[in-house]
Parts: sequence; C-alpha cells; structure tokens
Amino acid sequence: MSGRLPSGLLVSAMLRRCNDVGGFGVVLAKGDAGGGTILVVVTRPGEPDRLLERGPGPTGESILIDSTPAAGTDGGIADYWRRRRSRDPDLWVVELDVAGAEQLVAETLLMV
Repeated sequence: MSGRLPSGLLVSAMLRRCNDVGGFGVVLAKGDAGGGTILVVVTRPGEPDRLLERGPGPTGESILIDSTPAAGTDGGIADYWRRRRSRDPDLWVVELDVAGAEQLVAETLLMV
C-alpha cells in the first residue's frame, strides 16, 4: 500500500479548499477515482495559465512539477492536456482560479 489518498478524494478536497478561500474550481476531465494522475490548470486574470502535477523529486520524494508546455508549443495548454488524456484516460484535469493556487495544490497533492 502506497499510503496515498485516492485521486477522487484529493480532487474533492482541492475543489473544496479552493471554494473555501473564494476561488473557483472545476473538473475538466474525470479520471480514475482510485489512482489517476491529477493535472491542475491554474488560471489567474492577467497571468499565463500554468499546469501543475505531482511527480518524483531528485531523491524520490513527491514534489510539485510545473508541466506547462513551452511558449510557442502547438495548441497551447488545452491541446496539451487533451493529448495527454487521449493517451491516459485515467488522468484527472482540474482547473483552479484562486489566489495562492500553487500553495493550495502543493498542500493538497503532497499530503501523505
């Protein structure tokens, strides 16, 4: 057993926390409730959108990774996550519009 909480529970917690601090969050694509990867689209007015997800750090611990495609990449963020989802139907895609989104995502996805 990995000790990680199910993905569906983590997504619900992230959306609730976002709502509790006055932000807006929505599930763009629902993945596997037990173990799907969670990709978070962070949107803020006047700022470029970003993609965040949990991944392995240099020493094996879980860290938050910025998976935003490089500027000029074909199609942008929406096309990127749709391509990923076509290869991984278990992928969750969540969009958050909230101040301090990176901290909220890290605190939710990196909790043990």
